[in-house]
Amino acid sequence: MIEFHNIRLNLKGQPVLRGFDLVPLAGKLNLLVGSNGAGKSSALKVAAGLWRPDHGSVHYDGQPLGAHEKRGKRIAYLPQSPSFHARLRVFDILLFYARLEGASEAELVSALERFGLENHRKHRSAELSGGLRQRLGLAILSMSRAPVWLLDEPGLSLDPYWRQRLQSWLRTTCQSGQTVLTATHLLAEWEGQADTCYLCESGRIEAALDPGNLRDAHVRIEANAEASPELPTETSASEPGQRKDMSL
Repeated sequence: MIEFHNIRLNLKGQPVLRGFDLVPLAGKLNLLVGSNGAGKSSALKVAAGLWRPDHGSVHYDGQPLGAHEKRGKRIAYLPQSPSFHARLRVFDILLFYARLEGASEAELVSALERFGLENHRKHRSAELSGGLRQRLGLAILSMSRAPVWLLDEPGLSLDPYWRQRLQSWLRTTCQSGQTVLTATHLLAEWEGQADTCYLCESGRIEAALDPGNLRDAHVRIEANAEASPELPTETSASEPGQRKDMSL
């Protein structure tokens, strides 16, 4: 359904993606793993339309994805650290996105309950902890009609209980037909949770890993991270021709 074709991207004059090719399994929970700086986040931002690659393209159902406005109906993207206007309350933020997605009141309430936000509905965004902001981002994502979901380190700010809830929810979501691509470097946390797993190293896909045995891959990833040259930060979007990153 979604395909990455020979994506190349330079930041600050250095290559971040070096021929990134990937075809995640449709209707499955796919993991994209690798060390920090391997190119995982950059690949997701290119697919979401936030960054424009120097070469290559992202396809949906065999056709190159066009304008960002059209991508929003096909691809939902959750950044690693979602941010919101500091003065807006949780319920108001959810209501805005519910209307944007055409979600019903029942779906909004379900999103609140699913991610334990009922007691925080009147809290302003600035009052939320990192974990609560992440759960708010996931609640927004849960209302998306897009058939492809891209999640960047969705469990990083969550405690173990909510990481398990996240994984269970994503597996259930895939059973309903969603294609999920999750980038993470927390291999042990995701062992046995996904259908497929792809290893990203130095801006390209190097191997397919056994999603049920990710602990053994940890040593390889750490060794490659130490041996690799330092790359520019993936959060920079200052190069000409690239879109600035957008948060929820």
